[in-house]
Amino acid sequence: MDLSSLSLQSNFSPLDWGIVTAYLLGTVAIGFYANRYVSNMTDYVVAGRALRSCLAIATMIGSELGLVTVMYSAQKGFTGGFAAFHIGLVAGVVALIVGMTGFIVVPLREMGVMTIPEFYERRFGRGVRVLGGAILALAGILNMGLFLKAGSIFVTALTGLTSDTELKLVMSVLLGLVLLYTILGGMISVVITDYVQFVVLAFGLVAACVLAVKTLGWAPIVSSVQELRGAAGFDPFHDEGFGLTYVVWMVFTAGLVSCAVWQTAVMRACAAKDTTVVKRLYIWSSIGFLIRFLIPNFLGVCAFVYIARDPALRAVFLPEGGAASSEVTLAAMPVFLSQILPIGLIGLIGAGMLAAFMSTHDSYLLCWSSVLTQDVIAPCLRRPLSSRARIRLTRIFIAVIGVFLLIWSLWYPLRDDLWDYMAVTGAVYFTGAFALLLFGLYWKRASRAGAYLALVAGFGAVLGLAPVQELLGMHRLETAWGLDLSGQVVGLSAAGLAVLLMVIGSLLFPDAGGGAGMTAHSALSDSSDDASGGQNA
Repeated sequence: MDLSSLSLQSNFSPLDWGIVTAYLLGTVAIGFYANRYVSNMTDYVVAGRALRSCLAIATMIGSELGLVTVMYSAQKGFTGGFAAFHIGLVAGVVALIVGMTGFIVVPLREMGVMTIPEFYERRFGRGVRVLGGAILALAGILNMGLFLKAGSIFVTALTGLTSDTELKLVMSVLLGLVLLYTILGGMISVVITDYVQFVVLAFGLVAACVLAVKTLGWAPIVSSVQELRGAAGFDPFHDEGFGLTYVVWMVFTAGLVSCAVWQTAVMRACAAKDTTVVKRLYIWSSIGFLIRFLIPNFLGVCAFVYIARDPALRAVFLPEGGAASSEVTLAAMPVFLSQILPIGLIGLIGAGMLAAFMSTHDSYLLCWSSVLTQDVIAPCLRRPLSSRARIRLTRIFIAVIGVFLLIWSLWYPLRDDLWDYMAVTGAVYFTGAFALLLFGLYWKRASRAGAYLALVAGFGAVLGLAPVQELLGMHRLETAWGLDLSGQVVGLSAAGLAVLLMVIGSLLFPDAGGGAGMTAHSALSDSSDDASGGQNA
């Protein structure tokens, strides 16, 4: 049974459609306005490295608190209960530690790089940069491959539209809006819209939580989770729930990787005015990293309780004798909001969520397209590209990636929770990247050979995807040998192997003359025009 079998009577009214339309038109206007201030690649990718503390914090939280974040976090609350709160807790604590210590992000800002692969070249050489950039872009594009589907499910479920045709139409319209204003304004438009979205969405989500508690009652929410989920609904270490391995995986992914290794977050550090702002950015953003999981988690728990009480909804979302598909459970939270939010507020929250959707999309599109330009194409050319050519190429990549996202969202079968899909696809990049950043920044003996081995080992995390496992017949290993090939186990194994091979490769094959890092700062002759404001434009 799927959502098309439901006949939803949403509270979404013509007034709410007007609010959403006005809000989205405003964001497109910002893209046109921001285009006036883009003169070189530094402006386009890192907003001229001029972000001060308040705006940097708002844009960091705004980008990370996207509609997709709300959707996958709410889904985790729906399927895991209060135990899902551990994800937000570790994200907040680790971000705070990174802010206090400056671990990884401060050295990157001191080097003045715009992308992590740019660091690869300074430390390990151009070949590592190209390979690392290609893996980063591939993993990043796959990681955001289902953002469009998640956003469309939110819109259709919130407004009561449930047919496949309406879902595909919404996908196309949303993608068109995102491409339009991202291509025009780059990071400047991202920063401005992130700030506006942060204010609107923060108010809307808090109001939604208050209404949810008022509708359901706090005590009934807790007792319902206890009755239907048992101890696993509260204890993240419980064997019938998340389990110890999953919690460790979250410390690494939702914690360290999300704030200090993932390129879209690191871009905010690179765009900061100085290292003092970088530390302040992460210290204060730790609250945002915590809340961006907790509030949607709670709304997912409330959706679970509400749906469990409604026989028609329960038959779809909590069927007897089995589990609903991931695409169905992903719609639980917006269906819940469509029933409890009043006219006007539902439009405001819908507009804020769509702006958040656009914010996340534009950050990711800008990130992966600039990586392809700066770290894959430009280093392979004999003649340096001007800033104008780099911006043009980045905009072309944005459009091409957008088309891919539309096709991928329609084609890929979502087998696991959306958050778990994103963790595994992201691991294709960050398991190797973590080894290169850790040892490249803090170990002088790290070598080019070790870097290559770590990147290849990290790519092995792709084996954690369910369709890949089915294609390779890996389920037979699970059955015959009793192996656990879940995404978290494969991801942690890939990370451990990347670290091990980085150390072994560096010890067995050291760089001649003291290491690539000794002369790294002179390696980026082809991109110096970007750092200086585009002298070749």
